[in-house]
Formats: sequence, C-alpha cells, structure tokens
Amino acid sequence: MAKLEAKLGMIVDSVGNFFSGKDQLPWCDPDIVAGCEREVAEAGKQSDEFLQECLLRLSWALVHSKRPQDVQRGIAMLEGSLPSTIDPLQQREKLYLLAVGYYRSGDYSKSRDLVERCLVIAPDWRQAVTLKTVVEDRITKDGVIGLGIAATAVGLIAGGIAAAVSRKK
Repeated sequence: MAKLEAKLGMIVDSVGNFFSGKDQLPWCDPDIVAGCEREVAEAGKQSDEFLQECLLRLSWALVHSKRPQDVQRGIAMLEGSLPSTIDPLQQREKLYLLAVGYYRSGDYSKSRDLVERCLVIAPDWRQAVTLKTVVEDRITKDGVIGLGIAATAVGLIAGGIAAAVSRKK
C-alpha cells in the first residue's frame, strides 16, 4: 500500500510539473497502470458509480503512459465510453483525456479538435487551455521543421538543375 501511495505522490508531482512548465505533460509508469487495473477489477464488486471512477482513473493512467500500447488502450476505452456520457463534467474529463491520448500518439490535429470541444464545455479550464497551447506549439514546431525540410529539398533540386545546366555549357 505504501508503494502505491508513493507512486500516487509521483503523479501529484508530475501534475505540478505540468503547471510549472518543467514537463509538457505528466507521465505515468506501468506500476500505476497495474494498480489502476487491480482497482478496476476489485471495483466490480462495488457500486457502478465507483466502477466508473476507477475506469476514469485507469484511462488517465493509460493515456499518460510512456508505452504506446497503453495510450492506444486508453484512447479506445475513452472513445467507447464517451457516447454514453451525459454529465458535462465527465464529458469534459473524457474529451481532455482523449486529447492527451491523441497528443501522445502524435495525432496533433485530432488532439487540438478534442481540446477545443473540451473548452466549449469549460472555457476557463486551465488544464485544457494549457494543453491547447502545448498542442498548438507542437503543430507549429512540426510545421517549421516541415518547411525547413521542404526548403532544403527545393534547394537541392535547384542546385542539381543548376549544376546540370552548367555542365552542358
């Protein structure tokens, strides 16, 4: 139990780092994912509401995992449960976690769309505003890198053509 509390303390620290700018998004290690999976298995004996809370914690752990297969599992869980979610706060949470999952998997435009849907529900939610900034910065960074690659390719082609023309003269 003390080990799980220590791991949860690490989650709290990583969330703190998220807001301080030290880390873009918090990470979750496999031990926490396993703890959440055990919690879900044991929650089956409890109320449905408690089970849903445990599933949301597991989804959080999965989309924040460093393992891509965990992130994909988290995305699948959230996408499966989102259509039946009526409560706006739970919709907000699930949309946010989906946005994190898609960010982690490299689908930045899908992540941005989801975080914007989240901000429709809660326009001033700092976590979502911060995630939107992180996603947009990543899209901009990737765009700049893409432009640099394209400019280099054009330069190489133009240089090749110029060299070919000068050889023929």
